[in-house]
Amino acid sequence: MEAVYIDKHLHLVEECRKANRKAQFEIYKLYAKAMYNVALRILAQEAEAEDVLQEAFLDAFTRIDSFRGETTFGLWLKQIVINKSINQLRKRKAEFISIDGIDVAAEETVPFDDLEMKVNEIRDAVSKLPDGYRVVLTLYLFEGYDHEEIAHILKISENTSRSQYMRAKVKLNSLLAKRGA
Repeated sequence: MEAVYIDKHLHLVEECRKANRKAQFEIYKLYAKAMYNVALRILAQEAEAEDVLQEAFLDAFTRIDSFRGETTFGLWLKQIVINKSINQLRKRKAEFISIDGIDVAAEETVPFDDLEMKVNEIRDAVSKLPDGYRVVLTLYLFEGYDHEEIAHILKISENTSRSQYMRAKVKLNSLLAKRGA
């Protein structure tokens, strides 16, 4: 049985296909804040997130004919934002440390679930993580990707994705502990 996606904004998408500026502005208003937050979680720099947001919308409106409705417009746009954010990181020459062959099971015992922090403090700590750690942690925890998908998106191995995630948790715990949490 094929999944059916109901996109309540499909009428706006159809108007955007006709280059209707008002519909484009409505789509922008509907999705801009959420897409900015996606970019900001990955990039941790407001100016870059704003640039990526603008580029993503421009790209989406330019390529709207390639939107086939297999998912909602929001998911399609989110993928554009994620890809543009990762490309921006690559421009910064983000390094993803490969530790293929190293057992990371010992790090899995870090008490990460016991954190009772305010969202802003955690967000601030996440933004201070090195790019590689922050991106993998963001894609895994906040965007819901699994390690196989992250490996494909970032062009790294699954083991590297897992190790970056584990190291990100350890580093995040360390940053939060320094704050007295």
